[in-house]
Amino acid sequence: MTATIRLLGLDFAHLTVAQAASWLAVRPADAPFGYVVTPNADHLVRMSRDPRFRAACGQPLLCVLDSRVVRGLGRLFGLAVPAVVPGSDLTAELLARHLRPGERITIVGLSPAWLPALVARCGVAPPAHYNPAMGFEDYPDAFAAAVAFVRANPARFVFLAVGSPRQEYLAAAIVAAGGASGTGLCIGASLEFLAGVRVRAPRAMRRVGLEWLFRLASDPRRLFRRYLIDGPAIIVLLLRQRLAVRSAQALRG
Repeated sequence: MTATIRLLGLDFAHLTVAQAASWLAVRPADAPFGYVVTPNADHLVRMSRDPRFRAACGQPLLCVLDSRVVRGLGRLFGLAVPAVVPGSDLTAELLARHLRPGERITIVGLSPAWLPALVARCGVAPPAHYNPAMGFEDYPDAFAAAVAFVRANPARFVFLAVGSPRQEYLAAAIVAAGGASGTGLCIGASLEFLAGVRVRAPRAMRRVGLEWLFRLASDPRRLFRRYLIDGPAIIVLLLRQRLAVRSAQALRG
């Protein structure tokens, strides 16, 4: 495993998308269930306020940064920052380059109506698929059913596409329950992009860290608070880490 970089309480792997996918691809299908988290600015702000979410994000198999904004701000403040591995790019890389012919994946989330498009566009075998009801995380029986589905449908790659923080809570619960295998990926709307249901920001916007602006313009009612009210707190969090680093350096000096 490559070196990790500690940022805002998490150990991020310093990998490219291709390296992260290759590392995951060689993990045996029958290995005990472990999961991948891809925190962005919203995740990191929420972690600072929600101990349960922090715990779920703090015990993954692999943690990669999914925010060019966080990377850019971190570099501006003089912090060590990891490479960016967008969850959508990682998902696309795994499906395009690392599935064996006829290999079946498991998906929790994604509307059944969009499943045929995903299969056709990505050329994957029909997956084991379960789409829990909205709000399932608030009902113990429904949440347990989602855990049981993953345990009953082992796969080398298990895509948890029910949105954050639900997918991270689900991944942590699968580990706690035991008896599951494979690698879970907490990947939000990534499969919707691949199925053609949602449109990603143009590549040029993504490269310069403006994917959030494209998403905000596409769905302002849902994302206004996330990006314009809660999101700016990431600046304070990164500045606090910079001050902590500087204080530690002063004590050593």
